[in-house]
Amino acid sequence: MSQNNIPTKGNLINIKKSLSLAENGYNLLDKKRNVLTSELMILVKTAKGLRGEIEFTYKQAYTSLQYANISLGICENISKTIPIENNISLNYRSIMGIEIPEIKHQNSTITIPYGYYQSNSKLDHAYLSFQKVKDLTIILSEADNSIYKLAHAIKKTKKRANSLKNIIIPKLQSTIKFISEYLEEKDREEFSRLKVIKSKTDR
Repeated sequence: MSQNNIPTKGNLINIKKSLSLAENGYNLLDKKRNVLTSELMILVKTAKGLRGEIEFTYKQAYTSLQYANISLGICENISKTIPIENNISLNYRSIMGIEIPEIKHQNSTITIPYGYYQSNSKLDHAYLSFQKVKDLTIILSEADNSIYKLAHAIKKTKKRANSLKNIIIPKLQSTIKFISEYLEEKDREEFSRLKVIKSKTDR
C-alpha cells in the first residue's frame, strides 16, 4: 500500500481533491476533443470540395492547353514567360492550443505575361485556369495540413481522456471507497469500545 493510500482522513481529503481535478481534467479534454472534431469535420468537407473543384479546373485547363498546342504549336517557349511566385508566406493560428498552419497568399492582379500576337483565347483560358488551380491548391494544402494536425491532436486527446475516464478516475474512486469504509469501520469499533467502557463505568 502506498503512503497516499494509507486509510487516514488526511489522505481521504487529498484523494478526493485529486478525483475532482481528474474529473475536471476529463471534462476539459472531452470539450477539447469535441471542438477539434467539429473543426476537423469542417476542414474535411472543405478539402473534399476543393479537390473536386481542382479536378474540374484541371480538366478545363488541359483541354484548353491541348487546343492551344494544336493551333499554336507546342507552347514551351511561352511557358518560360510565366513569372515565379514569391508572395506566399506561412503563419499559424491556435485552436484549443493546437497550432494550425495558415498560408497567406497575396492575390495580385492577374496579367497575361506573354504577347497577344503569339497566343489565342484557348491559351489565355488555359493560363487563367492553371492560375485558379494554383490558388485552390494553396487553400487545399492549408486544409490538408490542418486536417493532419487536428487528427493527431484528437487521437492524443482521446487517449488522455480515456486514461482518465477508464483508469485514473475509477482507481481514485476505488481508493476513496476503501478508505471511507475503513474509517467508518474504525468509527464503529471506537463507538462500541466507548460504549463498553461507559457500561463498565456505570456498573
